[in-house]
Amino acid sequence: MELAHSLLLNEEALAQITEAKRPVFIFEWLRFLDKVLVAANKVDVKEKQKKLVDQLTGLISSAPGPPTRKLLAKNLATLYSIGDTFTVFQTLDKCNDIIKSKDDTPAYLPTKLAAVACVGAFYEKMGRMLGSSFPDTINNLLKALKSAESQGRGEILLSLQKVLNGLGGAAASCHRDIYKNARSLLTDRSMAVRCAVAKCLSELQNEAVFMWTTELENMATLCFKALEGSNYGVRVAVAKLLGTVMATALMPKQAAVMRQNVKRATLEEVLELMATGFLRGGSGFLKSGGEMLKGGASVSREVRVGVTQAYVVFVTTLGGQWLERNFATFLSHVLDLVSHPRATQTHVEAVYSRRCVSFMLRATLGSLLGEKAQIAAGKEICQAISKQMRAVEAVVNDLNGENKTVAADVSASQHVMVCALKELGSIVQSLSATSSPLIQEPSIGLLETVTSVLLHPSMAARLAAAWCLRCIAMALPYQLTPLLDRCAERINNLKSSPEAVSGYSFAMAALLGGVHQCPLGIPHSKGKLVVSIAEDLLRTAAQNSRLSLQRTQAGWLLLGALMTLGPSLVRYHLPKMLLLWRNVFPRSQKELEAEKARGDSFTWQVTLEGRAGALCAMRSFVAHCPELLTEDVIRRLMTPIECAMTMISHVPAIIKVHGAHLKASAAMVRLRLYDILALLPPKTYEGIFNALLRELVAEFTLTDNSSNTTTSLLRSLCHYDDSVLMGSWLQETDHKSIEDQLQHNSASGSGALEHDPSSIYLRVPVGEAIPGPLPLGVSVIDASVALFGVVFPHVSFKHRLQMLDHFAECIKQAKGVRQQSVQLNIFTAVLSALKGLAENKSTLGPEEVRKSALALVMGAMDNSNPILRCAAGEALGRMAQVVGEATFIARMAQTSFDKLKSARDVVSRTGHSLALGCLHRYVGGIGSGQHLKTSVSILLALAQDGSSHEVQTWALHSLALIVDSSGPMYRGYVEPTLSLVLTLLLTVPPSHTEVHQCLGRCLGALITTVGPELQGNGATISTIRSSCLVGCAIMQDHSDSLVQAAAISCLQQLHMFAPRHVNLSSLVPCLCVHLCSSHLLLRRAAVACLRQLAQREASEVCEYAMSLAKKAGDGKNVANLNITETGLEGALFGMLDHETDRKLCSDIHDTLGHMLSSLAVEKLSHWLKLCKDVLAATTDVGGAVAFEVEKDEDSEKKDEMDDDIMFTGLGEDDKPKPSVAPRWVTRVFAADCLCRIILLCENADKAHFDVAAARSAKSKNPKGDLLVLHLSDLIRMAFMAATDHSNQLRMAGLQALEDIIKKFASVPEPEFPGHVILEQYQANVGAALRPAFSPDTPSDITAKACQVCSTWIGSGVVSDLNDLRRVHNLLVSSLDKAQAGKGSSSQLYSESATTMEKLAVLKAWAEVYVVAMKIKKEAEAKPDKTIRSGDEDEDDLGADVLPPDSLITLVQPELPSLSRLWLAMLRDYALLTLPAEFSSQLPPDGGAFYTPETIDTARLHYRGSWAPVLHAVALWLSSTGFGACEEKEEVSSKVPALHSGASSTAKTFEESVKDRIHLMLGVSIEFLCFPRPEEPIEHVMSCLQALSTLLECPCAKTHIAEDQLLAVELLNVLHRLLLTRDPPVIQLQVTAVVQETIRAALNHLQQQKNNKGKVKEGQIDSQLILGEGGETGELVPGSSLVFASMELLVFILVRHLPQLNTRVKESPSHVPMRPQRLPEESARLVANTVAILAELPSLCSPAGSMTILPTVLFLITGVLRETAVKTADNSVSTSVSAALQGIKTIITSPVAHVDNLQAQWTALVRSSLASVLEDSQPDESRPDLDEISMLTAITLFLLSASNELVGVTVLQKGCMERFRNALKSSDPWVQARCYQLLLSVFQHSTRPLSTPYIHALAPLMVEKLKAVERSRPRTVAELQAVQEGIKVLENLVGMGEEQNRVQLVALLVPTLISYLLDENTIPSASQASKDLHDFALQNLMRIGPLYPAAFKTVIGAAPELKTHLESAVRANQASSKARDAARQAQPTVQAAPTIKLKTSFF
Repeated sequence: MELAHSLLLNEEALAQITEAKRPVFIFEWLRFLDKVLVAANKVDVKEKQKKLVDQLTGLISSAPGPPTRKLLAKNLATLYSIGDTFTVFQTLDKCNDIIKSKDDTPAYLPTKLAAVACVGAFYEKMGRMLGSSFPDTINNLLKALKSAESQGRGEILLSLQKVLNGLGGAAASCHRDIYKNARSLLTDRSMAVRCAVAKCLSELQNEAVFMWTTELENMATLCFKALEGSNYGVRVAVAKLLGTVMATALMPKQAAVMRQNVKRATLEEVLELMATGFLRGGSGFLKSGGEMLKGGASVSREVRVGVTQAYVVFVTTLGGQWLERNFATFLSHVLDLVSHPRATQTHVEAVYSRRCVSFMLRATLGSLLGEKAQIAAGKEICQAISKQMRAVEAVVNDLNGENKTVAADVSASQHVMVCALKELGSIVQSLSATSSPLIQEPSIGLLETVTSVLLHPSMAARLAAAWCLRCIAMALPYQLTPLLDRCAERINNLKSSPEAVSGYSFAMAALLGGVHQCPLGIPHSKGKLVVSIAEDLLRTAAQNSRLSLQRTQAGWLLLGALMTLGPSLVRYHLPKMLLLWRNVFPRSQKELEAEKARGDSFTWQVTLEGRAGALCAMRSFVAHCPELLTEDVIRRLMTPIECAMTMISHVPAIIKVHGAHLKASAAMVRLRLYDILALLPPKTYEGIFNALLRELVAEFTLTDNSSNTTTSLLRSLCHYDDSVLMGSWLQETDHKSIEDQLQHNSASGSGALEHDPSSIYLRVPVGEAIPGPLPLGVSVIDASVALFGVVFPHVSFKHRLQMLDHFAECIKQAKGVRQQSVQLNIFTAVLSALKGLAENKSTLGPEEVRKSALALVMGAMDNSNPILRCAAGEALGRMAQVVGEATFIARMAQTSFDKLKSARDVVSRTGHSLALGCLHRYVGGIGSGQHLKTSVSILLALAQDGSSHEVQTWALHSLALIVDSSGPMYRGYVEPTLSLVLTLLLTVPPSHTEVHQCLGRCLGALITTVGPELQGNGATISTIRSSCLVGCAIMQDHSDSLVQAAAISCLQQLHMFAPRHVNLSSLVPCLCVHLCSSHLLLRRAAVACLRQLAQREASEVCEYAMSLAKKAGDGKNVANLNITETGLEGALFGMLDHETDRKLCSDIHDTLGHMLSSLAVEKLSHWLKLCKDVLAATTDVGGAVAFEVEKDEDSEKKDEMDDDIMFTGLGEDDKPKPSVAPRWVTRVFAADCLCRIILLCENADKAHFDVAAARSAKSKNPKGDLLVLHLSDLIRMAFMAATDHSNQLRMAGLQALEDIIKKFASVPEPEFPGHVILEQYQANVGAALRPAFSPDTPSDITAKACQVCSTWIGSGVVSDLNDLRRVHNLLVSSLDKAQAGKGSSSQLYSESATTMEKLAVLKAWAEVYVVAMKIKKEAEAKPDKTIRSGDEDEDDLGADVLPPDSLITLVQPELPSLSRLWLAMLRDYALLTLPAEFSSQLPPDGGAFYTPETIDTARLHYRGSWAPVLHAVALWLSSTGFGACEEKEEVSSKVPALHSGASSTAKTFEESVKDRIHLMLGVSIEFLCFPRPEEPIEHVMSCLQALSTLLECPCAKTHIAEDQLLAVELLNVLHRLLLTRDPPVIQLQVTAVVQETIRAALNHLQQQKNNKGKVKEGQIDSQLILGEGGETGELVPGSSLVFASMELLVFILVRHLPQLNTRVKESPSHVPMRPQRLPEESARLVANTVAILAELPSLCSPAGSMTILPTVLFLITGVLRETAVKTADNSVSTSVSAALQGIKTIITSPVAHVDNLQAQWTALVRSSLASVLEDSQPDESRPDLDEISMLTAITLFLLSASNELVGVTVLQKGCMERFRNALKSSDPWVQARCYQLLLSVFQHSTRPLSTPYIHALAPLMVEKLKAVERSRPRTVAELQAVQEGIKVLENLVGMGEEQNRVQLVALLVPTLISYLLDENTIPSASQASKDLHDFALQNLMRIGPLYPAAFKTVIGAAPELKTHLESAVRANQASSKARDAARQAQPTVQAAPTIKLKTSFF
């Protein structure tokens, strides 16, 4: 392939390859040329032009295939437009000669077509440059057109289109000729030709004025004729032509028209013409005489559907603004269509016409108008309805008028009503809450108007009105309850009107059916209301025969609708329902016989309707309340069901007696029965199988049915992939709702509400806008087929055989059309049965059953109906799957092989090739591996059969199935299959789109088979890959959208496996163009592909899309692009406003999501602007945007061209997207995007939330962009969203606001220190929140707003109380609402909505209270600040500084009521969390905030809000001493509801304290036992904080200490929590709770000791038993608090210091870790843990403490060892100081003095010291050991446990060694600390301990201090070391006895004097040296007077000392005068030692 990439065709390479590969090589070269010519250097091209032209023209005559000729023509035209144009006329003549040639052989045809294509391409590219040659060319083409066959006709017409396009107005002279020749072909046999004519005429009408003036009527007639017998493609093309022509006639496009003074058509004329097509079809305008007037044959459906599409094109072309202005006219016109008698001759036709009109309205109104304009349209529709209704009322009331016309009027009006109401409902539903102005404006009276239609005489209109009310209630849930009440009231008041009973019950049923879509629900009492109305109706039905039928139907309809409310409500009414059901049916056979004997036809009709209704309500019950279906209930349901079954068998006899009009009611009973049985488990009704199967089989074999009704299920039972064979992809188009009418089965697409009123309350099927049940005849057969599939797997083999034989017999008996119908039904039933078997994993049965089934299936393999053949193939595959035996499969495959080898007819070849595909599909690659080779070879051969395209299609489809199912086993056949696919793509004419679609499927399957191998670089893989790419390129260029979609999905597959080889620069622009395609499937494919690309390469995708947008400015070929400067993402946002397809929208959301994730942070401004533009779109923009027109020479005519200017320059696409302001759904999505952007920025870089950093970054890099700089935009967007009409948008806005507050609350404002940046936005925040608290706001929004309020108040942004009050008042007002108790009067929503709102309020208050208490606590902890010095800060901060308890003053007044509500809420929550088996303990009338009926939904609300409340209650209890300050009487008087009865008053304070503690601990422990993984971490934190707060109170402390098991349980739960939750904050909080628990226990123990001490002064040994461990010292796991604490604490220690675990060290894989400094959080944790550990021994009895002390000491010394690490600043880490403190606590514990434990204790202390010594041994591996911490520990031992350590020489030696090392340390700081520690040892009172140390270490010290004379200190630290040393010496001097004093002073004084400087050297000495001098001098001055005698002796002995000293004193006195002066200016500061331990251990 690489050889093909050259400018000239590489002819040598071409000659060398095989014949088969040459077309591919040539195509590849042309592809390369197409890319390279545009980019190449013009000089190069001109050099080689002659040779290139020869090569290219040579190719024309080489019979190129369709894709090749298209590219060839394009390249030639490009070549001439770039290079010289001398020879262009030669080439043109050459082409014309080929076209003229008389050679008509098929072999010459491709050459002719290539020449035609070239001519078209020349004119399209060069147009007027080709001068006057065009008349000849056009005539030549037209001549050829007359004699050409269909392929030639199509190609010539497309070329003519291009010629016209290139020449524009210049070709005016030929326009008439072209028109005359082309128009006759509009009714051509070939559909492809019809499409081509339509495209050609569409091009022509741009310039040919006559087409939309004089010829307008003929054009219309032609189009109507063209639509007869058309396919989908033709309908789309012709509709486009017709619509555009009509629009142009109304508003001519060109200015040139004005000169010719054309008479413009009026709107009425145009609409009248279109209506003719809709009503009378293509049979001319009443030309055919009278029979048309009499209303003969009805219009062909294809024409009606085509004209409907044309209407849409017509309006779309004129645009949104035109529609807005002329909506009234348009509406009345389309409603007239549906009221015309010709449109409604039969009921099915009427339904079809209604569908068409609804489609017209939805497609125009729905997508062209903005929200404001839609509201206006809604008003118009409303007026139309009320006008109709007035007319109807007039007729109904005018009883003595002409009866005949009356009936006609009313029946016509019903269809108008249905269309108008349906559209009104759709508008309101799509506007959602934004439609409130439409509903609320009294002048429109929308609700009154719609409700008035509920009394319309026709059922269809009543149902439509009910549906419309349901839509209103869905859009505005606050209307739901009032509407239900209104209907209930009307039913009761108008009981005597049959219409009212029927209409209002429909409305109630519809409203009830919609409740599940309203999350806020309806009050529970409405259920009771409905039941009572229904009961009343059923009871009174028999009283008045005029109303019997309606009341019966209404009663059961309401009960059926009630069931949709779900089990929580139905549970209460179930017993009553079971009774009603039992009483409807006769109890026994005898009663049934008696019934048959009496009654007339009317009573039977009522009876049958009643029973059908009862069964329908049962079915609704089974479907919606599966939880209530216990065995008992099913048993009780079976009684009436079995009666119904028995009754059905008697009905035919009754019908014989009473007349055929009962047939419909009987059918309804059967339908209901089948429906409910299909939902129940078949085992429950095994007893009635026989009777049931008889009925089912009779039903679908049409035994008692004279009409040939067919089921509608066959399509859905066949495989989705087979749609290409059945044409069911039509369901995937934008025209689905009208194209359904043209499908082949009975009544297809004629769904309407009146066929089955119960559907008004059932769930709407996915993708449908409104339920459309099929007519009863079809529904019954559908239900019987579905039930047959359910029952068949449970039937015995004998019966299966009987039925299968019976089916064969039925088919044989029937003839003609009836045989087709029977066969279709039977096949659907068999497929349904096989599917049922497969799902049940059961087998088909023994040999004879299989034989019978196989015979049945094989009989249909060669049926002429393609759908039946499809079904037969599917059935064969399913049978193979169910039988699952290799021999059976082999037999089936062999049959098909033999058939395919011999058969020559199309029918059997297609049927059997599909059979092979289905076999492979259902048996899979392994099961059918041995047939693979044969299957593939046969299908490859069939696929090459050019004579029948149908055979090719079916064979290729099967091949694709085989490739799909064989997987890797197919790898060996990939190359031959691929080369066949390419050959066919290059040769099959493009008009056979099905073949191309199947080729696309094959290619996709092959790519999947090769899979990731495609990345390889081997020769074969490269070939496969390039073949795939060529195949995709051919399909991308195909004219059919489905083929293009296939190409895109193939490229998507390729991109997944080999991303480097897919060229995004060409793919992305192509996808962007497809985004505006008029074909849904193509748009879907394009978006799905973009979604995948955006996941990996979002930025590239966006760049390529932008470059395309830039190009769009230049060329006219991309005029239909909707990508502007906002790029692809802007276009996708725009699509969200127009697209309704769910799959497509979800893919757009995903694509935007991927782009956002990868691009939002770097292109922040761009994305924020996008979101802002979407959110800021006011809904005022109504329709289209005005388009600019070029100012040409006729500017003087401007005045005449007012309206038309708008519509110039629209793209050629049939759906130009006018700019509609973004709809609310899109705005919600934009608000969600905003939240995501904030989150992404948070994860990207902290500078996004730091103003100063952001500003400096911006100044460095102006392109850089940080979120904080856009804060005002963020706030503005959130504000716009939060105050919108749409509820969903308000929610999203509040969420965004909350996110912004949380993320930016602490961002300071650099210009005003002490303030935060959000402070300036407080007004916006307040304004955004206020509307959410208005009384009519839905609960969920108020709940969300409460959350935001508490976030705002708690964030600390606003410090001024007056500013806070605004938001605070909102919360106060909602608190009053929450106090109103349960039964608040005016309830709109369900009780659980009230629960949600109240809990949200309480939670918000709790959060505020928690923050307030925190601030208060912090303020109390700080000492009162000194009054600020200086007055400069006063002005800034004066007003804003909060008094410390500010926030608490806002909460304080509400606390009494709040605390009560909070406690009540916790009580509820505690009850609701009980397991199901304790449900009997729940209070029968609900809790404080929930009702028993809504308990399930309430649980969820409680689950979201209990945690902050728990924390708040804990704070409140601890601050008020458990509510001791509450007045008792207040409790009882105000809230009787919260306590059970009056007993609450009697509770003593102690009891209530106990209750509260139990409540709090219970809730906490229950939650901490099993926190769900999805529980937010904040809940866990709140719970732990609540616990630790609670345990700070004395009452709680005593409680938990007295109940030791409770404490143990708490610790066990906390231990478990630590195992599951990792964050350090949680672990820290856990340690706090543990500490409080241990302290509580300690206090309690102390009290016990004190009490015991008072009682028995004498006996001390009682002290020994108190505490855990008693006398024995044994701790029992499970009941020992100490053991539980140890478990938990050891877990924490080992988690953070794994080295402590000895087992870790012993494991062979252990690598010794160097101790290192712990991170801050871990260090704090370890410190807390150690502190608690050290307290544990005091909880035990002495014996008990000896049990745990070894462990505790081991852990503490271990922590010391692992964390004592030197730091640069010599600070001591928290964990080390905690360990030291712990050692001290333990060594000084009272256990030391217990006599009988003395030996143990001594051993323990000694071994601990030994460990410390060992750990502190100097070691090369630990250069950073912190010796001082270790020395401190040693010192602690020496000082605190001196008795145990005296005289233990080993230890003594070790200790001295460590001190020696420290003294010798090179680090002065270590020396200084060592001196300090030594001093404490030397001074120890136990002389035997201190003396050895003095003896050993003093000499070394003196030596060190003497040495200082030689090296004076250079730094402060060194100086300090010396000073500390001297201090020790001085102390030693003081300790010495008098007789030794002289020797000691003789050591000290000379040393000090040696530190003095010479007076000459003082000025030059360093500061440290001078300080030493001063220090020495001061000390000498002090020592002299202290020991005068010794001093004199020493000084006298050495005269040089004396002189030195004296000179120093003199110098000092001289300088001291100067100093005095300075001193007075400076107050004295006491010199404190500069080294201090954080904790003093001594």
